[in-house]
Amino acid sequence: MKKTLLLSVVASTMIMAGGDIAPVEPVVEAPVEVASWDFSGQAVAYYQTIDDQGTGDLFSGSSTYGSLGLQLRATNADVMWGIGAGAEVSAIKQDDGFSSNMTGGNAQTDSAELTQAYLTYGMDSINTSLKVGRQTLPKSLSPFAFSEGWQVFKNTFDAALVVNSSLPNTTLVYAYVTGANRSVGPIDNFSDISAFPGVINAEDNVHMVTAQNKSFENLTLTGSYYFAANMTSDAGIPNGGDTQLWWLDGTYKAESFTVALQGGQVMPDGVDDTSAFGAKIAGNLGGFGLALAYSSVDDGVVPVYNMGTNVKTPLYTQSILNQNTISLDSDTIKASATMKALGGGFGLHYIYSDLGSAARGSVFNNGNVEAGGSATGTGEYSELDLTYKTKVSENTTVFAGYVWQDDDRLVDSQNFLRFWARYNF
Repeated sequence: MKKTLLLSVVASTMIMAGGDIAPVEPVVEAPVEVASWDFSGQAVAYYQTIDDQGTGDLFSGSSTYGSLGLQLRATNADVMWGIGAGAEVSAIKQDDGFSSNMTGGNAQTDSAELTQAYLTYGMDSINTSLKVGRQTLPKSLSPFAFSEGWQVFKNTFDAALVVNSSLPNTTLVYAYVTGANRSVGPIDNFSDISAFPGVINAEDNVHMVTAQNKSFENLTLTGSYYFAANMTSDAGIPNGGDTQLWWLDGTYKAESFTVALQGGQVMPDGVDDTSAFGAKIAGNLGGFGLALAYSSVDDGVVPVYNMGTNVKTPLYTQSILNQNTISLDSDTIKASATMKALGGGFGLHYIYSDLGSAARGSVFNNGNVEAGGSATGTGEYSELDLTYKTKVSENTTVFAGYVWQDDDRLVDSQNFLRFWARYNF
């Protein structure tokens, strides 16, 4: 009864006012947009084994390594005021019976570690982005301090990274690198770049400048310069000296044809420079691919390889286990054939290196040398790699690789197998 009376009063009032009283619309405020956190990660199973020049057996405990890894990430492009953030935690549980010579890179830990933690900021008005903290670095823009993908998890760096794209078709990069977690060693082993014999070891850290230009169709030109000041004494490099490094890469890549040239020099104070050159030609026809690469590194003091890990090189001849023999005093040829089949991709690669007197020992060298010989210095090295990689589901990728190594400085050849599976979520 009361509701009916109230409605009648409201209707009568509107009629008396000429019916021109519009109902009041509620005020609707636009919601404040807050970027949400994105969560992702991966689970990894990793296994590799070697017969150790006939002194061991494939799949035996003394020459086999296995581990399980879990990696969790969180990123937010705009936490507040345009500042983004990212974090990553990595944990690896390894087989307690593994051979210490067979670790899967950064797998030498049984605890969870913070492998990435960074802030980002974009300055759109000047086409510049800033990333500061623990992060990955790409080889395409940082060929001598980059994150490698062969391990259980990628290695990361403590760095400040500035990227500018103001110039047409050009990317300019500056990096100030203060530390790295090596490929070999605990995940949390962050220290100066770097502490392996013969590698830059700078107390005042490393500066890098890279310029990459794509003004010409299908052609990418990249140049990088590194400066490391106040080195500690390491492998005959004078204490307190500086090291400079420059590297150039030109790659012409059409739809099914690639030609590339690379070269540069490592220049430490007080000792001989190391110069390197490389060339590559590759072509694809349907599901088949062929490639031929060449590299030449002279007999300087500092090897040509990733100074953040002391493992892989930026050379076109890099393959699964040949990094030591191509990084110093070596002429190398790599011939490759690839094929798409069985739902994935097969790869067949043959590598031959002619080694000079300053050449390093090959990977997984157990010291079992020819009588009166040496595991380092003059010799010949051959490697044959057979690989298969496929996605078994939308989120799962598996890899299998077989490697045959023959170093004529050693008593016998050896066989190596690596398998991994990655589930991304």
